[in-house]
Amino acid sequence: MPVSAIASGYSGRLTVNTGALKRNWQALDKVSRGALTGAVLKADAYGTGLPAAAKAFYEAGARFFFVATPDEGIAARAALPQDTHIFVLNGLYPGAAPLYVGERLMPCLASMPMLEEWLEACLEKNQALPAALHFDTGINRLGFRLNEAPAVKRLVDGVGYQPQMIMSHLACADIPGHEKNRTQLALFTAVMAQFPGVPASLANSAGLMTARENHFQMVRPGIALYGGRAVAGRRNPMSPVVTLEAPVLMIKEVKTGESVGYGALQTMVRDTRLAIVAMGYADGFSRALSGANNHRGTYVAFGGVPCPVIGRVSMDMIGVDVTDLPRLPGPGEMIEILGAHIGIDDHADVAKTIGYEILTSLKGRYTRHYVDLNPPAAG
Repeated sequence: MPVSAIASGYSGRLTVNTGALKRNWQALDKVSRGALTGAVLKADAYGTGLPAAAKAFYEAGARFFFVATPDEGIAARAALPQDTHIFVLNGLYPGAAPLYVGERLMPCLASMPMLEEWLEACLEKNQALPAALHFDTGINRLGFRLNEAPAVKRLVDGVGYQPQMIMSHLACADIPGHEKNRTQLALFTAVMAQFPGVPASLANSAGLMTARENHFQMVRPGIALYGGRAVAGRRNPMSPVVTLEAPVLMIKEVKTGESVGYGALQTMVRDTRLAIVAMGYADGFSRALSGANNHRGTYVAFGGVPCPVIGRVSMDMIGVDVTDLPRLPGPGEMIEILGAHIGIDDHADVAKTIGYEILTSLKGRYTRHYVDLNPPAAG
């Protein structure tokens, strides 16, 4: 029985399976046994909705969470019980120490000014407020330079401050054989030696899944929790989390030799039936997924059958070739944009990007639903 778009307010429908979120966290927690398993919630929990995702991970067993900004930290704090620990990966924003203290947020301190401001807050409170020290081992984004480690050590020792954790971030963990992984691990181990007894964290999803020596005391999975592919060239073992569907607006008959969409990028080589679907780049469906005469577009699905996107993706709609389907969809019936048959990484491969970008772009004009279903066994 086809599902009408009327049931979801005439719009697309995004369904997030919180049961899959829980299952993915628990699967990674088994891999990282011996280390604490956190959960990264940045970018609105990779587009799935921070409050619901945070609660799902907490129910699964997570107690340590990572966000990018203090605003995300405030949202996480509001969604989570008081026995949770929230790190802010972007560090300490200037002048924001009172906010972090009030919301019980832990900055990942990445520079001398950040560290000095945080230690001043500790002195004002007469309390060793928890924070992490973030060292740059080669990604050249946030983090203390390695040659700053002795000065950092002198400063924290001078006031008797014990950091909650030291951390770094792998640049190439998704490519297991990359030489930079070994280099960064060696550099991080050298930094750790200067802070004996302080817990350490290095591994993101890929680092967790590829090398046990990356685990240390805390792992920080992100994309794998949300069902995305973390390691290039390997089968993805994680359960899909997101289903995105969009309604058919009409079926269009297009003759051989006619073009479809803006720019006339794709000309039909046969008489074609197109489903015009209410999904476009305003809904996070990138123009890079367009079809053209010289390259194929991405696929969507109807009834489990993949159907190619034809012509340029526009702001509000796409054309989908449904000529070969055993039954044509009618207006109001839903086309699968993401789900059991089309994954975020399938679209990412066509768009020459990564699943992270596909997932975090899902901010379109559709209703959101949360379900707690037991997904099929991963793998």
